Amino acid sequence: MTTRKRVRLIDGLRGFSLLGILLANMLIFQYGMFGKDILHLFHVPAADAAAHNILLVLVEGSFMPIFAFVFGFGMIKMKESLNAKNRKAGWPLARRFAMLIALGLLHSTFLWDGDILLFYGAIGLLLLVFMNRKPKTLMVWSIIFLTVTGLIGLAPEDKADKEMQAMNHRIENYVQSTVTLYAEGSYAEIKHDRNTANPLGNDRAFALVMVLFSPLMTAPMFLMGMYSAKKGWFADPDENKGMYRRGMLIFIPLGLAMKSFHLLFPEMIGSGTGEMLGGFALSIGYIMGFSLWYAKSAPSPLMERFEAVGRLSLTNYLMQTVICTTLFYGYGLGWFGKVGVIAGCGLGLIIYGVQLFASGWYLTRFKSGPVERVLRMWTYFSLDGKAKRKKAKPMAVEA
Repeated sequence: MTTRKRVRLIDGLRGFSLLGILLANMLIFQYGMFGKDILHLFHVPAADAAAHNILLVLVEGSFMPIFAFVFGFGMIKMKESLNAKNRKAGWPLARRFAMLIALGLLHSTFLWDGDILLFYGAIGLLLLVFMNRKPKTLMVWSIIFLTVTGLIGLAPEDKADKEMQAMNHRIENYVQSTVTLYAEGSYAEIKHDRNTANPLGNDRAFALVMVLFSPLMTAPMFLMGMYSAKKGWFADPDENKGMYRRGMLIFIPLGLAMKSFHLLFPEMIGSGTGEMLGGFALSIGYIMGFSLWYAKSAPSPLMERFEAVGRLSLTNYLMQTVICTTLFYGYGLGWFGKVGVIAGCGLGLIIYGVQLFASGWYLTRFKSGPVERVLRMWTYFSLDGKAKRKKAKPMAVEA
């Protein structure tokens, strides 16, 4: 199996992950970052409430980790590519992550508060310390982080806690205030709210906990992606069909069971663990399932379109924001809180379907997306966006 086919599988997986990310993000575009979990304030019908629960189990928290997995995989492949050209990978990767942080800041400040680029860039910088570690070390640390994440979720939410009640009350008041603002407000008004509103209050302890534990809850899939690259999980998809099948059959049912447990018994001990670890398990199952599908069907027109979306992943991700904020916010069509969960999913599928075809068409005319091109130029300090081979130093000859 050629290296090119391996890369195309990962491109396809990246493109596939953007479908789930968009479906999950449709809830945020429609109801806001805080409103998506308290839909009763929007008086949604029973069918939409049921669809929301289905999304919570099948989609939310299970596609973003796939993107993280591919991100970690890409780190190792980029390092290997640079090393093959006699170049070190540390500074190019650091510049790449710095650019992602800058893009994330611009994205979250001027367009939408659901940005992931800033966080991915920051965690990428942290994970540089693992870049040269052995596969066993990567897996051990991934398990450690997963264990810590699981332990965090063991304690059930204490609804009698007065501080938690006060915070929930502030959040509900804030969400109610956004219904009119985001549906009818101007770009300046919505941008001001996005950058200044603080519905969580001034709870510094809570903010500190979130800052400290967010990397712990995300790092496992990054590290697993790095591990998979070093172990050659996708070096020969045809030969690895058995592994993909076993992984799919084990982790998809396991993830669904764990996430369903949290949904059905939210106040039981271990419910939070089911939500957190179930998301990771389902992500791995989806990765294995898509890889098996790819190994059996590629090359095919559908897989080529997934690959095209994946090759333009940054451009497509940012375009999803531009399209959806224009549809839902007051400076566009003002559909905020009005479309519904089911119709929103249908709209998301239409948007992604357009991207499937538009990405393929674009790549018949250009080699990379506009955002991807700028990122590569900055990463390699090269106008053509390619790393130059460095001449090896001649060995000294003894007299």
